[in-house]
Amino acid sequence: MVDPRTVRKWSFRGVFLLITALATFFYLLPLQVGSGRWPGPDLILAFAFAWVLRRPDYVPVFLVATVMLLADFIFLRPPGLWAALSIMGLEFLRSREPTSRDLPFAIEWAMVAGVMLAMAVTYRLSLAIFMVDQTSLGLAILGQISTILSYPIVIAISHYGLGIAKITPSEADEMRYVR
Repeated sequence: MVDPRTVRKWSFRGVFLLITALATFFYLLPLQVGSGRWPGPDLILAFAFAWVLRRPDYVPVFLVATVMLLADFIFLRPPGLWAALSIMGLEFLRSREPTSRDLPFAIEWAMVAGVMLAMAVTYRLSLAIFMVDQTSLGLAILGQISTILSYPIVIAISHYGLGIAKITPSEADEMRYVR
């Protein structure tokens, strides 16, 4: 008999792949409504960060690394740079997950925003060092603001739509997931 916890974990990993596939599909559609050029949020990164702070076993490193590397290829970014920064940010948040269980949402949101902004600055500095063409700074800032503002919506979808809540201390003891 298969353990229900294992089935749930692997089904949510499949849901994460489905979400990333849908986000990638909609990013690639040539939709431009109006004359504004406000970039959309990085939903793949937002879902990965939201889930790693709620259920770290649902988003393993190998899954996020593969998804982000494929996204680098699809979106014509320098291969591996954003994927590596995403993994570093993800693992930073994963290491903070036990302490963030009891924190209010505003502090969690600020922590995620800080990690996203640090990733964006490191990404732009890395591209500048190697003299790679970049988008305008204003567009990059708007993209990060868009991702940070979409984080509460991602949390609401994850919690109310998919049933992904933070691990309670009793669940952490039961799963032996205390670092």
